[in-house]
Amino acid sequence: MKHFITFLKNRLRSVFAIIFWLIVWEIISLLIGREIYLPSPIHTAKVLIELAADFTFWLSILMSVFRVILGFMISCFLGIIIGIVCGLNRFFYELFNPLVVAVKSTPVMSIIIIALLWFESDNVAIFVCFLMCFPIIWTNVVQGIWQVDENLLQMAQVYKVKELLVIRYIYMPSLMPYLAAGITTALGLGWKVTVASEVLSSPKYSIGGHLYNAKVYLQSPQLFAWTGVVILLSFGFEHVFKYAVENINKNKLLKDV
Repeated sequence: MKHFITFLKNRLRSVFAIIFWLIVWEIISLLIGREIYLPSPIHTAKVLIELAADFTFWLSILMSVFRVILGFMISCFLGIIIGIVCGLNRFFYELFNPLVVAVKSTPVMSIIIIALLWFESDNVAIFVCFLMCFPIIWTNVVQGIWQVDENLLQMAQVYKVKELLVIRYIYMPSLMPYLAAGITTALGLGWKVTVASEVLSSPKYSIGGHLYNAKVYLQSPQLFAWTGVVILLSFGFEHVFKYAVENINKNKLLKDV
């Protein structure tokens, strides 16, 4: 009962915060008095409902989600494998580190423009999402590997434990918190860069394409409505991942007990 009350209080605080900022938005909109600059939240909500009645709305969301997931999954797959190799072998770390630093230092717009030269419009967002998320996953995996307790490694060496078992039972528990943090950060970034890529590459069905059209035709309510969709999707993906990680940790603790 105590946990339920605490949960309810936290949710009420979140709802209050959302309502507070919606009121602030409404007040600022009224003060400006021009929908083209800042449409009211009520008008934006109405436009969003109208958009949701169109099949193209859902198809565009589906295609954007597909691009985010595909680019993100590729970055996770390669980031984890290459990160483990680089964390265990200093030579490979020195080999990949300049590339990762270069990608981190390159402006997103530069990467998008380069991708426009290399790929078709439908694949630009996938490539950019992968390239921007990969350094985050790679860095966190390497850091997780480096934080392993040296005493445990020495003990495994003394007892001649197989390397695969060392990776599974010594390296992986140390790696998981860093990997979870990296994936959470990369998910948020993945949404931003994917939509930004879609704005410039304009694939047939995409959230970014609708954002661009709304800007061109000065349709501010549509612009804010689509921006809200991006925020909700990004927020939802991050919370689903956090919930999954928490459940995995709980199940692991129960098994250990």
